[in-house]
Amino acid sequence: MQIEQQMTVLLRRVQRIHLYTSSGQRDLDRSAYGIMCRLADEGPQRLGVLAQMFGLDPSTITRQVQALEKLGLADRSTDVADRRASILHLTAEGRVVLDRTRGLRRQRLEELVRDWSDEEREQLGALLAKLNTAMDGLPEV
Repeated sequence: MQIEQQMTVLLRRVQRIHLYTSSGQRDLDRSAYGIMCRLADEGPQRLGVLAQMFGLDPSTITRQVQALEKLGLADRSTDVADRRASILHLTAEGRVVLDRTRGLRRQRLEELVRDWSDEEREQLGALLAKLNTAMDGLPEV
């Protein structure tokens, strides 16, 4: 099936983009990058919400968050609405590191599609969004 084949190729090439943009002052693994993007785009989040969003076990997201905290890229505070819960937010340093990494990734992607029309770029974005929404319905492993 062509979709499966192309997804395999895409996943391998996305890894190359990750490696291409991870060199520099701070290397961000994919999980750290994903969490940091979510915090930047959606604002501070409860750890349980992050776990659910990424389809991860709470213990897994806790380990990933601890790594971000250790690097000084994210910080936790107590949720005032429910003192048993923690809210995660980016630190100022986390924002700088994320902005730099995002800039590199977006620059690389822009180079890859520079010859595409605006319509082709919009179509790809829309189809990827549709695929991601469909994948949200997959059962958690």
